[in-house]
Amino acid sequence: MSIPYWALSIIYWLHMLATITWIGGLAALALLVLPAARTVLEAPLYARLLEAVQRRLDPLGWLSLAVLVGTGMFQMSANPNYQGFLAVANRWAAAILAKHLVFLGMIIASAYMTWGLLPALRREALRASHGLGAAGIGRLQRRQRMLLTLNLVLGLIVLLLTALARAA
Repeated sequence: MSIPYWALSIIYWLHMLATITWIGGLAALALLVLPAARTVLEAPLYARLLEAVQRRLDPLGWLSLAVLVGTGMFQMSANPNYQGFLAVANRWAAAILAKHLVFLGMIIASAYMTWGLLPALRREALRASHGLGAAGIGRLQRRQRMLLTLNLVLGLIVLLLTALARAA
């Protein structure tokens, strides 16, 4: 499949833009926003801030994911090292396979945070705002920090594997 130069350039640009958006959002959240918020906000306000940030970041993250998958398929098929689905005949293919497995881990962690962990944090914050206690909020916040950090580390590994594939 031959993709015109101009189209492939746009595909590469969109792929990089989506990568920056997703991993940059994770980095900003994990390294800047949440650590600062934890030091100055009580648990219910921290949970409300997290919900507000999630409402803005989640759509960008999931859009980035869709763009990454779509543009990644075009890039892979245009690469002369690509020899077929799950064909690991060279270093490029091994790096790309490892990258996609790590990327899958990021998707699973993101899905759990979006549809499992963050709704549980919102419920605990709501309970606390009604004076019902929020005994589980600390445990949920620790899990959230751990998953966010894990996702950021996985994102950095994806970038490393991309560099290895490019160098191969």
